[in-house]
Amino acid sequence: MKICCCWLYAISKYGYPPSLKNTLKAVREMTNLGFGAIELEAVTSQNLRELSNNRKKIRELCENRRTSIVNFCPIFRDLVNYDKRRRFQAIRLFEEAAELASFFDSETIQTDTFTPPLRFEGETPYKEAISFGRQLSVRVPPDFRWQKFWAILVDSMRRCDRIAQQHGLKFCVEPRVGESVSNTDAMLRLIEAVESSNFGAVLDTGHLHAQKEILPLSAEKLGKKIFYIHVSDNDGRDNFHLRPGKGTIDWEGLFRVLKRIGFQGYYAVDIGNVPSLDDEMVKSKRFLERLGEKLNL
Repeated sequence: MKICCCWLYAISKYGYPPSLKNTLKAVREMTNLGFGAIELEAVTSQNLRELSNNRKKIRELCENRRTSIVNFCPIFRDLVNYDKRRRFQAIRLFEEAAELASFFDSETIQTDTFTPPLRFEGETPYKEAISFGRQLSVRVPPDFRWQKFWAILVDSMRRCDRIAQQHGLKFCVEPRVGESVSNTDAMLRLIEAVESSNFGAVLDTGHLHAQKEILPLSAEKLGKKIFYIHVSDNDGRDNFHLRPGKGTIDWEGLFRVLKRIGFQGYYAVDIGNVPSLDDEMVKSKRFLERLGEKLNL
């Protein structure tokens, strides 16, 4: 069973995005917790360039710490912008990110499907990295058409997928609460629309459980299109990212399906914004190891 540490750990401790100094500090802390594989994320062009300009330093630190960056997450909201110029600028940034992911020998590159251009009065989804239990006031602008937005999303995902393939990377996105693709069936629809064997899903247990999904069924539906797994727990109501076992997810039922479909990728501990984060990360890792041993994953 392959286990890694999600970048939500760094975000929870050092903000969104962490400075370069805190990025390096977070990598050291992840390895101190016993993780031999980690995620890295870039949000905004400035953050990407900072990581790119210090790529050798980051890679050297990982090598010295005997860890590897297995998933790189470039998060550029303009990938779904109505403005073609801004959208193509984001795609060029994604290409820079793919080149950086290849330099790190990452296996996968991941992005989001973001929130459509609706009008939010007050709270806005994902103004920070992740938020829980917020009530949103939403207005659909008169000129918004879902079909047009969906066509833009599909086109951008296809372009990103081609870039990922050129750099030897698998490309994946995760259904997230409040985004354009927020559940298993929407993810399946996007997979069908992109039409690429290189494009697949991140099965994010916390987001899908908060969407009231039956997780073993989600795994069965997605099957071989699951490229990566984010592991967190909650009560099925709010989108908390707690350690596995502190919520109501049927972990054994889910993992039995993952074993049956032959999932061989990483189980990434994706908990954050919780007290005693380091301790909770260690307990999460042990939970996965014990369940993996029990089910012979």
